[in-house]
Amino acid sequence: MERNLICIGCPLGCQLTAVMENGVVTAVTGNTCPRGDEYARKECTAPERTVTGTVRVVGGAVPVVSVRTSRPIPKEKVLELAQLMGKIRVQAPVRPGDVVAANVLETGSDLLATCSAAID
Repeated sequence: MERNLICIGCPLGCQLTAVMENGVVTAVTGNTCPRGDEYARKECTAPERTVTGTVRVVGGAVPVVSVRTSRPIPKEKVLELAQLMGKIRVQAPVRPGDVVAANVLETGSDLLATCSAAID
């Protein structure tokens, strides 16, 4: 089986073809750098995503603060994390890099604030 992908490993955006046999990537073509091969193999077997969004701030000068995962999480958990972010409330003050939620969904990734929220 072949799977066509556009690489996001670097700005070139190479058109990749990954050949899979029994759930294993056996060949990758179309990449111009090693990152393309690595990206295709991971995307076909265990895709991950860095998630960004917002969470509500309690007692802050702004109603929400932007957040992102500290590392990519399994793609199948993205929707569940988005739903969780809708329930999270963080107390002001918030600074960039503050851990808003640790080890979200037991992925080993923390939810980090990416901007400030001063006390109202």
